[in-house]
Amino acid sequence: MSKVVAFLLANQFEDSEMKEPYDAVIKAGHKAIIIGLKKGEILKGKKGQSTYTTDQAIADSKIVDYDAIVIPGGSSPEALRLNSNILEFVKEANDKKLPIAAICHGPQILISAALLNGRTITSYQALQDDVVNAGAKFKDEEVVVDGNFITSRTPEDEPAFIRELLKVL
Repeated sequence: MSKVVAFLLANQFEDSEMKEPYDAVIKAGHKAIIIGLKKGEILKGKKGQSTYTTDQAIADSKIVDYDAIVIPGGSSPEALRLNSNILEFVKEANDKKLPIAAICHGPQILISAALLNGRTITSYQALQDDVVNAGAKFKDEEVVVDGNFITSRTPEDEPAFIRELLKVL
């Protein structure tokens, strides 16, 4: 059965961390919706290799319409984590135990949404102290699955990240 996956995105995302999971989700027969701060906004990757246009504004997005969330890394999560609608969307997804897949800097949104207490995750190495200070156990592994959370560290971990994401879809 086809699922609907929300990709939370802002400018300066890590190109491959958006492109590879996005393409894999679509290739597997699922629907990928890019949610940003504004609808129709053109977003560019930090390496300039990828450009995406948001399908929907977070203010118009309801978690009941989605089966999973993907949060690519780069500087995108930093721009999104201050938006209360983004945080509420992720909290509601977690309440419903929907899969939330965050790679690299993606867990910054989970930190700001106060969802890491008692969880085990991985992330970009530089976020280790932030993750621990938010109450999580940090594991330096290519992919860590803890309940509905799927986390990975860097673009090199994308194959494992995508494998675990597709497994739960």
